[in-house]
This record gives sequence, C-alpha cells and structure tokens, in this order.
Amino acid sequence: MDRTQRAVGAVVGSAVGDALGAPFEFGPADAFSARFPQPIRGGEMCGGGGWDPGEATDDTQMAVHLGESLLERGGLDLQDVFARFRRWAASDPKDIGLQTEIVLTSGEPWDNAAAAHFATNHRAAGNGALMRATTSAVCFAPRGRQATMDAAREISALTHGDPAAWEGTAIFHELVRVALEGEDPLAGIPSALAEVRPDHRDRYSAVLQPDWHPDQATEFNGAVWPCLGSAVWAVRTTTSYQDAVRAAVDLGGDTDTVAAVAGGLAGAVHGFDAIPTRWTGPLHVPLPGAGDRVLHLPDLIHLAQRLADPQDDR
Repeated sequence: MDRTQRAVGAVVGSAVGDALGAPFEFGPADAFSARFPQPIRGGEMCGGGGWDPGEATDDTQMAVHLGESLLERGGLDLQDVFARFRRWAASDPKDIGLQTEIVLTSGEPWDNAAAAHFATNHRAAGNGALMRATTSAVCFAPRGRQATMDAAREISALTHGDPAAWEGTAIFHELVRVALEGEDPLAGIPSALAEVRPDHRDRYSAVLQPDWHPDQATEFNGAVWPCLGSAVWAVRTTTSYQDAVRAAVDLGGDTDTVAAVAGGLAGAVHGFDAIPTRWTGPLHVPLPGAGDRVLHLPDLIHLAQRLADPQDDR
C-alpha cells in the first residue's frame, strides 16, 4: 500500500467516522451496536439528531477549510486559516463547539482571540482542535516529527488557548505521520510523548498506555486527552478500519469526534480500500463559509491526494 492510499484513507476515514458517529452523539455506550449488530448489511449511515444520512459535521467541515487553506496558500498561513474558520462560524453551521464559537465570534484579532479567551476563562482543553487535524497531519507528515508536531500546536492555538489542546493535537499529528510511513503508530507513542511539554506529558502518557481503557477516563471524552486516548484505544484493540470506528462510536459521549479521530488514524493504518463502500457512498460534507458547496467522496479523495503531495497538480 503506498503513502497516498494511506493519506486518502486518513482524510476519508476521519470524515466517515464523523458522519457515522454524529447521530449517536451524547448517547449511551453501545447504542450503535445495539442498533446495527454484526453481521452488518448496511444502513449504518442512518442520520438523526439533525443530521442527514452520511452528513459530516463541524469536525470535517473545519478540516476541509484547513486543508484548502494549506493548499491554496502554499503552506501554513495562520491568519488565512483563522479567517476561513471565522467565515465558517458566521455562516450558521449546524453545529459548532462552544469554545470554538466564542473565540471565532469574539471580534479579537486572529493572533490573540484564543489567548484572550483562555486568560479569562481558564478552560480551553476541549477536543475541537484535535477533531479537525487529519488534513493538516497529512500535509505536514513529510516534514518529519518536529515540523508536524509544531504545526499542530500552531493551528490548535488559533482557537484553543490551553496547551493541553496543542499537545494532544501534536501527538495525533505524529501518530498519523508514522502510520503514513507504513509503520505502527502505536510503536511511535513513546517518541511522540518525549516531545510533549513536561507539564502535560503525564496526562497523555496515562491515556496512551497499552492497558488503558476509556472506562478509566476521569473526564468526559469531549476533553482532548480522553478523546485522543479513546481513539487510540479503538485502533489498538481492533484489526480493521470498520471495527475501530464501530468501537469508537460505541463508547458513547462525543461520538462524532472520537470516531473522526479514530477514523483518521485507522484510515492511515489500514488505507482507503479498507473503508466500507456502504459508508463512503452516502458521505457528504456541506461547507458553510464557502457558499453552497457540498463535498462528496471524489472531492475528499482529491483533497487528500493534493495534501499528500502538494507538488502534484492532479
């Protein structure tokens, strides 16, 4: 399997996890399997909770805006990314995280909005920066561990002032980078943790231990570290893309984001061909902030291919 197939798997895999998990958000554990027990014959992209079948949420919408900025600006232009996020937030998306909404609608300049919020609120460790990170992880992966982790921190800091959000997103970037190289991302966890700020390392080390289970989480999985830990657990304890995403959704809670993160990593591990076509067929991504655009599978594949190799004018 070549690197591009893994990159497409990551981007599409994250979007599929997002859309699959959305109707079960804030529901109980095992609700997905109770409704769709194995063996599966289709229908899992069921919609509900305000979402159409196969419709991706704010997780994927922000990931697409981020990815398109990276391509159109020829690299990381933080001011442009923030402007796109701000236009998106002002375009009445169906869902937007409270933390992200406050920052993007505050009127503060791009390089101070998140910091100003954190200075007064002191709570900004939600998973809203992690949820959108698969496109940037694919883009920066060829530049190596340090560059990809640093980029994750910079992008996260646009909306999240708490360094906990930066470090969790940086770890995810690095695990995706390792997977895109065809290596085991779980084996890359110690090296990633070694690059984490010392004051946050213990927290992430705990949730990324081989014997950690989401039942041990001390916070809701809407927080960045249990979200990342739960997604990695889903990949660690399964052997296929399909099973990893099912496991993530079955955890309950913030199902769309946990499944988006798990789906991104599992897609990088198992590749695009491992994603069931019954899930990719209905997939679509409305894009508030970009007119009436709606992305479908071919659009996401093209985006991922360009992010994996920006020099390729496919």
